[in-house]
Amino acid sequence: MPIDDHTGAPFGSAELAAAYAGPDYGAVLWEPTAESAAASRLAHYARWLAGRRGLHLDPGQELWEWSVNDLAGFWGSLWDYFGVAGERGNGPVLSGGTMPDVRWFPGATLNYARQALLTARTDPEKPAVIYRGEDGRRGELTYGELDREVARVAAGLAGAGVRIGDRVGGYLPNVPEALIAMLAAASLGAVWSSCSPDFGATSVIDRFAQISPKVLVASPGYQYNGKTYDRRAEVARIAAQLPGLGAVVLTGEVDGPGTAPLELAGVAVLAWDGLGGPNPPAETTCVPVPFAHPLWVLYSSGTTGLPKPIVHGHGGIVLEHLKALSFYQDLRPGDAFFWLTTTGWMMWNYLASGLLAGVAIVLYDGAPAYPSADSLWRLIAETGTTYAGTGAPYLLACAKAGITPGTEHDLSRLRGIGSTGSPLPPEGFSWVYGSVQRDLILGSMSGGTDVCTGFIGSSPLLPVRAGIIAGRFLGAQVEAFDAAGKPVTGEVGELVVTAPMPSMPVGFWNDPDGERYRASYFADYPGVWRHGDWIMFLPDGGSVIYGRSDATLNRGGVRMGTAEFYRVIERMPEIADSLVVDTGQLGTEGRLVLYVVLAGRAVLDDALASRIRAALRAELSPRHAPDEIHQVPGIPRTLSGKKLEVPVRKILLGTPLAQAADPDSLANPEVLAHFVPQDPQ
Repeated sequence: MPIDDHTGAPFGSAELAAAYAGPDYGAVLWEPTAESAAASRLAHYARWLAGRRGLHLDPGQELWEWSVNDLAGFWGSLWDYFGVAGERGNGPVLSGGTMPDVRWFPGATLNYARQALLTARTDPEKPAVIYRGEDGRRGELTYGELDREVARVAAGLAGAGVRIGDRVGGYLPNVPEALIAMLAAASLGAVWSSCSPDFGATSVIDRFAQISPKVLVASPGYQYNGKTYDRRAEVARIAAQLPGLGAVVLTGEVDGPGTAPLELAGVAVLAWDGLGGPNPPAETTCVPVPFAHPLWVLYSSGTTGLPKPIVHGHGGIVLEHLKALSFYQDLRPGDAFFWLTTTGWMMWNYLASGLLAGVAIVLYDGAPAYPSADSLWRLIAETGTTYAGTGAPYLLACAKAGITPGTEHDLSRLRGIGSTGSPLPPEGFSWVYGSVQRDLILGSMSGGTDVCTGFIGSSPLLPVRAGIIAGRFLGAQVEAFDAAGKPVTGEVGELVVTAPMPSMPVGFWNDPDGERYRASYFADYPGVWRHGDWIMFLPDGGSVIYGRSDATLNRGGVRMGTAEFYRVIERMPEIADSLVVDTGQLGTEGRLVLYVVLAGRAVLDDALASRIRAALRAELSPRHAPDEIHQVPGIPRTLSGKKLEVPVRKILLGTPLAQAADPDSLANPEVLAHFVPQDPQ
């Protein structure tokens, strides 16, 4: 991608925007028909507004502008449109001053679990959960069966002392027990928080010790990539470090029936199947809670220091997820909704909220490429999934592997594919439409754990263009700010949100005055949410994400996010993965260091290094040719798959390995040692 090397533009340039007219970016790969657009939930909502509110708005730009300019009108209309089960009260939709001092729906009461289980009251035989495990476990639950299980587990948690406002922790794989426990906790007005069992004990303690759960629901083991992992020792260590823990509920046994899996001093050990006693309730009773009552606690990646415990409220999540899933995933009755995730990533919470839309959610526990590279696509076909989501790295890995799911599996029910976690380059778009299916919506979405949703993504009303995120979501006033804090189009800037959203955190746990919360998002632009990504908006509302703004490459005044760097490198057949770090500091030019993981039998020799540098000079700029190129066995990633540029940069600048990153928060901590500079011999 050509960039003027002499502009010194700190946030991008007009030339950058012009590059998106090239052959890679912007090619139209799918377009809605008039019939498909009219049948979408988004178009239905626009017609509902016209009939019920007298608002005749085009469901595209006009509707978005109204949604961010009349926040009370928009979010209030969603309560009515979706028929939220609760008492709205007589208060305003929102009150208060600038962000974060905004209160949504004061006086309203509702419960996330009640909304999630509404279908159990109207259509109890409708499929709610489809489960598949790598270990061969399979199962399905109707809404009625799910309701009864939630009622049983809620009774068990209450019997263990859980009351409104108490915390319940989950150390669980992506299995039905995790979903049931979360809904049970929510029904009681308790606060849920989960970690995947591939988290190390230290990482879990760093999270859960901040919130002091009353009960820990834990799996004694799990299977991944064909190997069984016994986690009983980790469960015992975690339980011993959680102040106020009263009970551990074990969801199974590793060694088979009759084995006593765990004994804990001073903490009751309960069996999952025994919760609720011999006569559990027949249906779930949900405690009405205020709109902002804590629903769950999610965590930042926690690469250094204690992870931020991000608290989301019942009401904000209900409204936001109903909006996003119904309008942008376009979920409808009869759909099956899947996302490849663990319980340690916000996409698990987003997947669970498919129940709000009354669809069946597909849970999968295991490695996506086990026992074969196309295993996930086989699951999608077998379960009749209509919308399947994953992280961008998985789609790129499929493209690298050369698999063609569309010719090998019956994907005729698949209507959409979601991609998130990191930017999806044009090559990923092209692979989906060339190897999966041509008539579907590929939705590259960007948002985050902080809001537990997306700000921007695909739309059933907009075409899909290679490398381009289609548009802003309703109610999300997202802008790109330049260095002066002014919105720009056609230039790369800081992704900011200039109007409040109800799914923004109600705060951080143990941050009573909000100081830590304000410092995390509002320190740079008072009253404006700074998200921490580089973004460029195109004149038509499309956008491109460039990566984290705290991992920027700054070469001679030309700043660039890392996403475009990776796109150039990782389309080379010899490169399986890569990571780039700029060691420059304020006022001083540093080294640009590139780490590569080689594919197959490739060798990092002078010829390959020269081709890498030549490609970067030609497609980015001469200043972005790396000073050093090193081969490593793997790229450090968080448990949700994000590359860790910032910790590696700290290591290169002299931070000790133990202080640069928490190994328990990494998917592959063993590779970090390969980034420690070696003393010259």
